[in-house]
Amino acid sequence: MPTLRPAVFLDRDGTLNVQVIRDGKPYPPQTLAEFKLFPGVPEACARLAAAGYVLIVATNQPDVGRGDQDQSVVEAMHDRLRELVPTIAQIEVCYAPGQGIAHPDDYRRKPEAGMLLDAARRLGLDLGRSWMIGDRWRDIDCGQRAGVRTVFIDFGYAEELRAAPDISVRDFTAAADAILSRCD
Repeated sequence: MPTLRPAVFLDRDGTLNVQVIRDGKPYPPQTLAEFKLFPGVPEACARLAAAGYVLIVATNQPDVGRGDQDQSVVEAMHDRLRELVPTIAQIEVCYAPGQGIAHPDDYRRKPEAGMLLDAARRLGLDLGRSWMIGDRWRDIDCGQRAGVRTVFIDFGYAEELRAAPDISVRDFTAAADAILSRCD
C-alpha cells in the first residue's frame, strides 16, 4: 500500500494573490490584469514542496456560479497561477453560487470540506499531517472539518472567525515558515 503524503491546502484570493478590499471585506480580482501574487509566494511554495508537502489550491469562485464573472477569466487566472507557482500540484475550484440554493457542488463549497476530501482521495493525501492556509473564516472551518491543521492569515477584515485556527500570521511567507517549523 502506498504511503499517504501530507499536503498544504491553499486558499487563493487573499492567501496567494492580492485580494480587492471593499468596505473592509475581501473580494477576488475580476480581471487577469488585477491578478497579482503576494511577494514571496512562489518561493514559500517551493520551500513547502521541497519539504514534501503536496500543494493544492482550494478556492470558492461563486461569482462564476452567479453569472457575475466568466469562467474563462478564472481559468486564465489559474493558468497564470500555475506559471508563477509551478509547485502547485492541483487546483480545486467550487463554482457553487453560495446563495442558499441547492447546487450539485455545495458539498465542495468552503466551509464544507469536499474540495479537500476529494483531493485527498484522488492524490493519496494524509489529512492528519496536512494543513490549510487561508484568510477567511470559511478556510479555517473547512480545514477543521477535513481534519487538517489551520493557519489563518489575519488582514483584520470586517468579519470574525467562527473557529480558532491553530496558528495566526500576517502573511503567506510567515504561514509557510510556521508550517515548516512544525514538520512531521
